[in-house]
Amino acid sequence: MKILMFGRGVIATVYGWALERAGHDVEFYVRPGRAAEYGPTVDLDLLDTRRRIRGQPVVEKWPVRYREELAADHDFDLIVLSVGHHRLTEAAAFLAPRIGKATVLVSGNIWAEPADAIGALPLDQVAWGFPLAGGGFGEDGVLRGMLMPLAVFGTIGTLTDRERAVREVFREAGFRIKEVPRLRDWLLIHFVSDAGIHSQGLRLGSLADLAGRRHDLREAILAGRELLPLLEARGVDLRRGTLFLRAPAWLTASVFALMTAHFPPARLSFKAHSDPHAVEPQVICRDALAEARRLGIPAPRLAAAEPHFAVRA
Repeated sequence: MKILMFGRGVIATVYGWALERAGHDVEFYVRPGRAAEYGPTVDLDLLDTRRRIRGQPVVEKWPVRYREELAADHDFDLIVLSVGHHRLTEAAAFLAPRIGKATVLVSGNIWAEPADAIGALPLDQVAWGFPLAGGGFGEDGVLRGMLMPLAVFGTIGTLTDRERAVREVFREAGFRIKEVPRLRDWLLIHFVSDAGIHSQGLRLGSLADLAGRRHDLREAILAGRELLPLLEARGVDLRRGTLFLRAPAWLTASVFALMTAHFPPARLSFKAHSDPHAVEPQVICRDALAEARRLGIPAPRLAAAEPHFAVRA
């Protein structure tokens, strides 16, 4: 299959590497001038957990191919669109007249209603998922990250042949497929839990500084719990998928602290997010707090962290 990764962010790069290793023809669409800036290879330092629970180290220079133009008559079969939620509508508007015959996999955080977030992209050519990978580019240009064995998919409507085909691509690449019922609700739950976690990471400096800190992880869980009424106001059934926010915070925090301190995949997932100026954590917190205020829902922990994301976001 011929696959275009939209942008060369962390998620696009990690999954692009995995899909190419599975035999697919992978290219990256980047803005004009970025190909020369990025150079012909990506330095990877990954922990691949698809086959071993503690992970397989991957350290290599990966040759990549870029394109800085995308005509409507391209021959890509799949376009993977995984960008920050605040950039999704803009990216979808760019792709809409250039989609051709391709399927677009929208994979990432969404805070708006999904159909609204993708704007003019035709729904019958869209597949929906969520990435279970993470990391960051260090100051030395090395991408340090982690690839989980699961690939999350769901539907907004009825499962289509295009969506089945995308699942098969990831299955053949060694991922186990996790089907999420009521994907729209799952995405909203994930967003507020991210807001809770990032609010405390930003307060400390970055997500990396939160790893292993039981008290601060408890505050992160409580910050997410304060947003449960926000989810309910948006029509989410709180009986499904919110147990980790509703369980005793000391217990959940203790488990998270142990995992992020001692279990390599979880530890790396946090430690790789060391950039204190990363935009996505800030806009997640900003937008969750703005929606809570719009609906008149108190979120004191998130509001207390606002000085750490209001200026830079």
